[in-house]
Amino acid sequence: MRHSIIVGAGQAGASCAIKLRNAGFEGKITLIGEEPVPPYQRPPLSKAYLLGEMTLDRLLLRPERFYTEVDIDLHTNRRVEAIDTVAQTVTMEGERVRYDDLVLTTGSIPRRLPEGIGGALEGVHVVRTLADVDAMAHHFVSGARVLIVGGGYIGLEASAVAAKLGLRVTLVEMADRILQRVAAPETSDYFRVLHRSHGVTIREGVGLDRLEGDRAVRSARLGDGSEIEVDFVIVGVGITPATALADAAGLELDNGIKVDTQGRTSAPHVWAAGDCASFPHAGHRIRLESVPNAIDQAEVVAENILGANKDYIARPWFWSDQYDVKLQIAGLNTGYTEVATRRGSGQSASFWYYGGDTLLAVDAMNDPRAYMIGKRLIEAGKSPDKAAVSDPETDLKTLMTS
Repeated sequence: MRHSIIVGAGQAGASCAIKLRNAGFEGKITLIGEEPVPPYQRPPLSKAYLLGEMTLDRLLLRPERFYTEVDIDLHTNRRVEAIDTVAQTVTMEGERVRYDDLVLTTGSIPRRLPEGIGGALEGVHVVRTLADVDAMAHHFVSGARVLIVGGGYIGLEASAVAAKLGLRVTLVEMADRILQRVAAPETSDYFRVLHRSHGVTIREGVGLDRLEGDRAVRSARLGDGSEIEVDFVIVGVGITPATALADAAGLELDNGIKVDTQGRTSAPHVWAAGDCASFPHAGHRIRLESVPNAIDQAEVVAENILGANKDYIARPWFWSDQYDVKLQIAGLNTGYTEVATRRGSGQSASFWYYGGDTLLAVDAMNDPRAYMIGKRLIEAGKSPDKAAVSDPETDLKTLMTS
């Protein structure tokens, strides 16, 4: 019987396993995850789950019994120690298991602060897994002092939850502005105003020098020489692809596990998808850290295991929830040269990224219409006039036919 093994039981791994079965794969499917729970949604961890608005059973992608019902052999709390691409085996806890196809959906790992500056002190947390969030939940009490290190989306989402629960929040960002790596100054300005209106102290252009405390963190010394007292710290300074297993197996890496347009790695019968995989896109090689990419790429890999010979065509989109604002992002803004601003009513706004005259991406805040039309325009290769986009009198729907 043909055997497909999937290493990594997150969104991509679960999507690949389920797609294989639904697409008619009749062989054995083994899904292996290091965490002690079945595959679950990660985005709500730092939002609805931490706020107590979502329970664990709602967090799960499927109930645990589902995997038995569709004959997917789910292994939780197990770690794959080695891959032999010649013998086509994986080793976990000393047991060698043969595969016909192997899919690596190992995801990513949060960057942590070095021990030398207090990163190992109690009360210093990252936000990636269910265990991470459960470990910090007891700190979220009104009046507690939290330091958020990093002004990307993870840091801003954590700040929003903390502020909503009545904590005293300070966010520090070493770069000149929050979201500098991923968004235009217009989007940074929007979210700076939003967070400050909820009482968050944002310190930009200020890094963390070190955390202080005997065993648990008690204070933070910042790069400008100032010191603040803290009860706990959340570190949101990015993630790195989880490639150690692939690297040890001799697979080619390039900002992640290098795959071709169909998800194949440099080793026969080995595939990769999701956060850990880099792939060709629009003449470049990229790696996308998003739920839609994890699902879509993993499903294409499943189809290709079944012989579809199908290229993965990424249609990047992302989202972030902060307070009562939903940010939706369509496209990739890499290489943008100009931003067209469209203002709506209340907190509604959208920023349209252009490279020359070509529409590349849209950031839409509380404006699902701008997001949907922007996404369709990008996917259709259409670039509306910037002045028309910025004019609040323009009916966005007409941009599709112009």
